[in-house]
Amino acid sequence: MSFWLRPLFLAAMIVLACLAPLGQGNYIIYILTSWLLFSVAAMGLNLTLGYAGQISLAQASFMAIGAYITALLTLAGWHWLIAMPLSLLACFFIGLLLGYPALRVQGHFLAFVTLAFNTLVFLVLRNEDWLTGGSYGLVGMPRPDFGIFNTAKQLQFYYFALAVTVVAALVMWGIVRSPWGRAFRALRENPMRAESLGVDTRRITLLAFAIGSAYGGLAGALVTPLVQFIEPGSFGLVHSLRILLMVVVGGAGFFFGPFVGAAVVILLPEFLRFTEGYYLLIYSALVIVMLAFAPNGLIGIGARLRARFLPLQARGDLAQGSRLK
Repeated sequence: MSFWLRPLFLAAMIVLACLAPLGQGNYIIYILTSWLLFSVAAMGLNLTLGYAGQISLAQASFMAIGAYITALLTLAGWHWLIAMPLSLLACFFIGLLLGYPALRVQGHFLAFVTLAFNTLVFLVLRNEDWLTGGSYGLVGMPRPDFGIFNTAKQLQFYYFALAVTVVAALVMWGIVRSPWGRAFRALRENPMRAESLGVDTRRITLLAFAIGSAYGGLAGALVTPLVQFIEPGSFGLVHSLRILLMVVVGGAGFFFGPFVGAAVVILLPEFLRFTEGYYLLIYSALVIVMLAFAPNGLIGIGARLRARFLPLQARGDLAQGSRLK
């Protein structure tokens, strides 16, 4: 697919996303909405891990922070449009602080630091029941009402989440194609070389964590009105690992990787439910096969096929738009 066809492809994808929930029941629409929300969270982790090369196992904790701040403010009578930016700011600054250990430790040591942070957030949410409701959680958060457009029904909320996801994707597209995006990739490839070329690796590392965390907070701010009930178990380590799986399966460092990975993790189990008790076994086996034969993710398969079969000049044209890495 040549570069000039990419806008048409993106438009077709948006149209398909708009048509997907039509005629479906509330449960299917809920699953499709969950795919959008986790795609947003995975976009943030893809920036931190795929582009900047910084391992994080704390993305679900930022979803929790965004979800609880949004829940508390909306329950107090604040509109979602006011609560959401405050949630993003909180996640941005907390992510900035979490990025400081990345200045000193790397690899599995950094993974342990972020793992500890995820556990810390979970314990605070569970034990500070005077604020968070503890294990009972918070319930009854209202869905946003914009006057001419109310998201109370499942289909309307889906389109609202789709609009937010498209805006978030456009912002991320601008980031990864900006000088910051090139600095992120330079940090991932070789931090010492990047620093020798004038890249402020300290600032770029902190920004990678901060922006990625803010996207996790945005996903959490959308989860709150979607389910209208949150509790600490919804944001445990297993959910951080699921988001990590989305990034890896889709293709770390590929712009569309989070969307593909989230579709595999969220939608594929639903398509396999006709196998009844075997669907989790089949799903797990498929994921293992994908990770074994496609270490660069599903989108990486397409990149390898283009590199093998397309002429060199065509490959150069595609490299401008197909992969932002």
